[in-house]
Amino acid sequence: MELASVVPWGRNLAEYQAMFNLSAADLQKTILGCGDGPASFNGEMAQQGRRVISVDPIYAFSAHQIQQRVEGVYDTVIAQVKAQSKRFVWRNFADADDLGRARWQTMTAFLDDYDRGKADGRYQAQSLPVLDFSDQEFELCLCSHLLFLYSEKLSAAFHWASLRELLRVAAEVRVFPLLTLAGDRSPHLDPLLSKLHGAGHRARIHTVDYEFQRGGNEMLVITGGA
Repeated sequence: MELASVVPWGRNLAEYQAMFNLSAADLQKTILGCGDGPASFNGEMAQQGRRVISVDPIYAFSAHQIQQRVEGVYDTVIAQVKAQSKRFVWRNFADADDLGRARWQTMTAFLDDYDRGKADGRYQAQSLPVLDFSDQEFELCLCSHLLFLYSEKLSAAFHWASLRELLRVAAEVRVFPLLTLAGDRSPHLDPLLSKLHGAGHRARIHTVDYEFQRGGNEMLVITGGA
């Protein structure tokens, strides 16, 4: 992976709790974060004495390299949000500038924790559809802003292989959001639901108390199966 192709954009613990409908009991589980990028979720959990393993190919790079990339794309991302502001729900953030300040704070917190977290094994440079973990090593996997969001770039076959791998390493998988970058329901979703049910998994769509992309307030929860 080339860092120049990545748009780092992280979210905090409160957002993870809302996006994935995380209860106090959920936060006590062994958690895998897939595609976490520069989220402060892992570091905030560590501060509370909880351990999360985050995987993302961006973790192959140094804190300085990631910071440079964050700084390089920040203005462009905020400009794009301003230009398409009607596609977003301005409930948690007043406007694009407020969003930018929140994201900057989150990514700064991630960078402050990054070297310590890498040394502790909490940030691992891995990528789907193959992960270097044992079967059922985790109780819960949270996949944020990766699967479904990039449906134009990631094929249905990639999604299927990735979900099967996540279900291999975790007893329960939650995926958010279910929309594409264009704000449409992913064309991969319904066919994958059929395949998951056919493989003996229980796959349900839940409404959550988080919506930034307009209409993007649903997550997929998958359990069971062979």
